[in-house]
Parts: sequence; C-alpha cells; structure tokens
Amino acid sequence: MARSKQQDAWEFFGELLKERREAAGLSQGELGRRVFVSGAYIGLFEQGIRKPQLDVARRIDEVLQTGGIFERTWRKLINKSPYASYFSTVAELEAVATKLCEFAPLVMPGLLQTEAYARAVTLAANPFATEEYVEEKVTSRIERARILADATRPEYWVTLHENAIRIPVGGPTVMAEQLGHIATLIRQRWVLVTVVPRTTGAHASMDGSLRLMEFEDQPPTAYTETSFSGTLLDDPAVVKRAQRAYDLLRVAALSPEASQALIESAAEDFRRCTSTT
Repeated sequence: MARSKQQDAWEFFGELLKERREAAGLSQGELGRRVFVSGAYIGLFEQGIRKPQLDVARRIDEVLQTGGIFERTWRKLINKSPYASYFSTVAELEAVATKLCEFAPLVMPGLLQTEAYARAVTLAANPFATEEYVEEKVTSRIERARILADATRPEYWVTLHENAIRIPVGGPTVMAEQLGHIATLIRQRWVLVTVVPRTTGAHASMDGSLRLMEFEDQPPTAYTETSFSGTLLDDPAVVKRAQRAYDLLRVAALSPEASQALIESAAEDFRRCTSTT
C-alpha cells in the first residue's frame, strides 16, 4: 500500500512500543495478557498494521509505566483528526496521488463540494451538532479540495450517478451553486466528469461509493465507503476487481460532453426553482 505520513507515525508508535516492552522484559504474549488483547495483536501494533483503541493505549501506559506517552500519541494521531478514523489515511493518500478515479452514487465527492453543500450534508447527518463541529467538518473538506488548484494536482476522473445531481441537497440555491461549481471545474480541465443516467438501472457499484488512487512509486489502492464505514484496499486482486467495476461504470456513463450538458441543464433547472420560490 502507498505510504502516508500517518502510517509513518503509526510505525513509530509501534517501534516505541516494542522498545518499551522489551525494556520491561515482557514478551508480546505477556504484555497482551496484561492489557487484555492477544500477543498477536501486540505484534500487529508494533508493526504499525493495526491501531490500538484508546483504552488499550492507556493500559499499555499503565503496564509499561510510560507516564502516558502512548495515550498522548494516540490522541495526536486519531482523536485530533478532523476526519473519521477510517478516512484519515485516505485523505493523506489522495494528497500525494497522481491519479484519482471516483464514483459517487448519491452525494457529490468531497473534493468537488462547495461550502454550502458540505454544510448541508454535515447538518443532515448531525442535526444536533455544535456550530464548532460543523465548521470543523466543512473547513476540512474545503481544505482537501485545494489539491485541485495545485500545479501538481492529480489527474482527476469522476463518475456521478444522475441521482447525485438531482437530489436537492440544501435546496435549489445550494444545488445551483454546486452544479455550477462542477461545470466551472470541467471547463478549467481540472476534472473530467461523466454521469451514469438513471435510465441505466443496475450498475457495477450498487453498494456505495468507490475511489481508486494511483501513485508515482507505489502500488494503486482502492477505497469503498458506505454511510458509517470505509475500507482501504491494497490487495492486488481486490484492487483489480475495483478497477474493473470502475471501467464498467465509465462504459455505462454518458460522454463527457453529454454529461457536462446534463449538469449545466440541471443547474439551470435549480436556478429556475430559486427564482419562482
């Protein structure tokens, strides 16, 4: 799997854990028993493959008498991230990718969202959230999109399902702005967008969104996401299946020109709704 700064940090966490465990004269199995996980899990922590839960990090501190270093490191790496734990590594990897291919069945990809659209999506999922929480989520999403304005921006392919451009997220005004923003990015050649029309019926990614990432000197990865979880995939056979699914989506989609026309037409429809309300 392509490396990220966060992965490097977790490997440092693991190296420190191994150093402190060995200094205490404990085997992986012995430490595992004392913190209520298996010795195999301690080994995975030390390799940076698995990440301990906060309560495990605290128990490790207690057993190894580290003065809280593992809890503090855990909080720095996970608890302070503006992203969901399953998405943090993905956010870092997309910033160093040379090519991104994304399928969005219902919601606009985060890299394409306007501030108003991102706010509407966040509030819909978190109706009782504080304003501070909402601002943090929206700001982090907008900051991610800065990679598209960079001179070294990745080649960015997006396939939208028509549902994503028809659902009035935030109302007509927000959607008109959102679709206009995408049309502008298309004209600037920052992104190539195609749309799978509703009339297609069943398609190759019915279970949720799909993202493929390629890198200059690392194997490609795939990422799938549903409402409450996401999975980063690096097994070559699985990534190949994900790539095939994306190929099938592109075959089912309208041409780039027809897709742009559909997006601009939908934007105009929302503008008319705004002017009549």
